[in-house]
Amino acid sequence: MGNPEAGIASEPLSARAARARYRRILRFAALHLASLWWFELVLPRFGLNSIANKTRTKRLQRIARSFQKLALDLSGLLIKLGQFMSTRLDILPAEITKELEGLQDEVPAVDFTIIRAMAERELGLPLEQVFASVDSTPLAAASLGQVHRAVLSAQEADELGFENVVLKIQRPGIDGIVEVDLSALRRVAGWLSRIRLINRRADAPALMDEFAATCLEEIDYLNEAANAERFAENFAENPRVRVPQVAWERSTRRVLVQEDVTDIKITDLDALRAAGIDPADVANEFAAVMFDQVFIHGFFHADPHPGNIFIQPLPESDEFGQTWRMTFIDFGMMGEVPSSLGKALRTTVIAAASRDGAGMVDGMREIGVLMPSADTVELERALTKVFDRFGGISFVELQTIDPREFKAFVNEFSDIVRALPFQFPENFLLVIRAISLTSGVCSSVNPQFNIWNAIEPYSAKLIKAEGGNVIEAFLRDGLTSLSLLARLPKRVDSLITRAELGQLTLRNPELEKRTTFLARAVRRVISAVLFGVFFISGLLIFETEKDLGTVLLVISGVPLLHALFADFIARRGPLP
Repeated sequence: MGNPEAGIASEPLSARAARARYRRILRFAALHLASLWWFELVLPRFGLNSIANKTRTKRLQRIARSFQKLALDLSGLLIKLGQFMSTRLDILPAEITKELEGLQDEVPAVDFTIIRAMAERELGLPLEQVFASVDSTPLAAASLGQVHRAVLSAQEADELGFENVVLKIQRPGIDGIVEVDLSALRRVAGWLSRIRLINRRADAPALMDEFAATCLEEIDYLNEAANAERFAENFAENPRVRVPQVAWERSTRRVLVQEDVTDIKITDLDALRAAGIDPADVANEFAAVMFDQVFIHGFFHADPHPGNIFIQPLPESDEFGQTWRMTFIDFGMMGEVPSSLGKALRTTVIAAASRDGAGMVDGMREIGVLMPSADTVELERALTKVFDRFGGISFVELQTIDPREFKAFVNEFSDIVRALPFQFPENFLLVIRAISLTSGVCSSVNPQFNIWNAIEPYSAKLIKAEGGNVIEAFLRDGLTSLSLLARLPKRVDSLITRAELGQLTLRNPELEKRTTFLARAVRRVISAVLFGVFFISGLLIFETEKDLGTVLLVISGVPLLHALFADFIARRGPLP
């Protein structure tokens, strides 16, 4: 198991233990970076690429497994780092991320006597003055803290309005462990930034800063309490969502006291059915609530695994006719979507809903995933193929597909993605994590669930939510296109004139005929764009402005007739 002093401590780390922990992390990194340097840089220079290629998969898997062992042994932030890196498909090979996916933050519990002393130091009171009882057996034990059930004293319960609570307490000494781990990991990130093979794919120090910020927020329980209240405010008008109340007077940076809302786990299908709740409805509602968090509120739960969502059956239908509601817990890991990223995400979702590969690529550029110089022709082709083949397929149907076909698609797509110059921008990583976990939970609750079918109706909601902004953007883009297209016939006419005057170096007898055809085609395109602008604008505002909407719909018929019959009229010649 290694040096016991290097693992999770029940008291502040001694200087000796801190140095041992720091050196062990650096030794691990140095050993595997040396291996990477030898196989990926040195051997290819001597023409031995085949050796590197042949052993790459097993080597990468061995590195991931070694890291898993180190993380479970030392715990602390290393488990969190493994979970963080398991989602970095943009910079890590699939062989590593696959191995890290199963890294669970479960460690032996700290003795309750030590936990009790820690809680009493933070609260400044004996636990008996605050709680009628505290369960000494932890409900959960993780690398940063552990959770115990408790019952508030009668006086506390009267003041707060609830008596059953969960008491979340940081592990004693965790601050020192976090400090040592971050110091060592920042040193490793500095090493990585000097390796061209790595720095051309990722900014390691920036990734480390992102990871550190997330972890420091997660060990501040007052920050978690504030997140819970903000989340509750966002869903104050949605009776389907419940958030546990915080006992602020009994919470500190290291101790959090919240209402106990434990109920049916979202993936407990037998319990859901026994309560008369349809799992398919739960899956659909959960997806809609998660989409609202990401695309509407811009503040979302970044760790929505099944242990963090409960379903509460209601004794009788409420005023909204509901028989159940869902409860979110653990707001330590939250994501925030800046307005610019939110707009790009909405563009991408609408493109995904319409199975538009080109639109998806445009959305990815807006998000900042793709560098401006990226050649996306192959990516667009791959996305279109994925939509055509797998777009409307449920989780169950996916399992019936020939594994060889599925593997061929995955391999083709992965090679294309890895060849592109891209890196996920800040904040986008947590979006991917949240949506991925949402899809996984929904598929567990309802195997027929299809994330694409859930996105389609949601895209209509996004368009409606955008309201006038969508109309304004559409008209602006449409008019810009018209401006460009309107200039083309004039340029074509100029080209014909120059050809007639012999001012072109290259002469072609068919030039006039071809350019005339091109000018006619451009005018038809202009008519088609005009039709689209007027028709879609009319549809979007019809509900709120019926008169204007009707006028736009009627006007759209004029350019449509021209687009459809311009060629026929041209062939017939001028009317007599």
